[in-house]
Amino acid sequence: MAWSSYQKLLALVMLVTGSFNTLSVKYADMQEVVGQDGSIRKFNHPFMQSAFMFIGEMLCLLIFLGDGTVDSHSLTKGSRNFNPLVLLIPACCDLISTSTMYVGLSMTQASSFQMLRGSVIVFTGILSVGFLERKLGGREWTGISLVIVGLLFVGVSDLTTTDKDSPGLNSVVTGDLLIICAQVVTAVQIVVEEKFVSGLEIPPLQAVGWEGVFGFIGIILLMIPLNYIHAGPPFGDNSQGTIEASLDALVQIENSGRLFMAVIGITVSIAFFNYVGLSVTQQMSSTTRMVLDHV
Repeated sequence: MAWSSYQKLLALVMLVTGSFNTLSVKYADMQEVVGQDGSIRKFNHPFMQSAFMFIGEMLCLLIFLGDGTVDSHSLTKGSRNFNPLVLLIPACCDLISTSTMYVGLSMTQASSFQMLRGSVIVFTGILSVGFLERKLGGREWTGISLVIVGLLFVGVSDLTTTDKDSPGLNSVVTGDLLIICAQVVTAVQIVVEEKFVSGLEIPPLQAVGWEGVFGFIGIILLMIPLNYIHAGPPFGDNSQGTIEASLDALVQIENSGRLFMAVIGITVSIAFFNYVGLSVTQQMSSTTRMVLDHV
């Protein structure tokens, strides 16, 4: 079935914003800025980055509530008769997967991160068969097999291009494994959204907004103990030596215009990316969304 002009636009926006988000996160990771203790170090705050991502998602809810043409506008058209708690499970999955992926991204390369995220296609396909009762033909299984082969090449490439005597090798391998593990959780999120959310005809702008609210509350609660749990590098590479140091992150953002712009890029791009992603799930399917996500 041929795609409509609207579906093609969704696909294009998803490609651009997804790539821009990955580059913004990695660019922030690379910035060396004065922290709370006066020392210069890289911006190593994956959980704060997740918080900014959820702020971006919450902006979608503000736009939805501020739109005066609810019944006619394509961004806000849909049913409002639903319990927002139905979005709690996808939001929790988003919280876990995003935080894990951002930790992994801080330990490996942006190119490897984006390609390893392609493993979600495999997990989404398998879960779609089990929970959505979708039948995959030979073409789909062939595609999944090729994705697996491609992932093996990416993993081998990381091993062969990193100095085996360098302590950074363990960091790269750990980062790659964290990214792949996060894709299992992402696949659960996508399948749950298609099974329970798409059928309710919830406006995508509202759905993303509520997921942002639940996710932001969750990440704030999570960061409270993380600000007191001490850890060695790379996790504790901040002014406090803890897994997360929220004040240190805010000080670094204040001290660097480039870092501030990267954070703005993370916030804005993820809002558009998640909106069009959920729209693709509603308009087409979760599998299509995952393929577009990794083009």
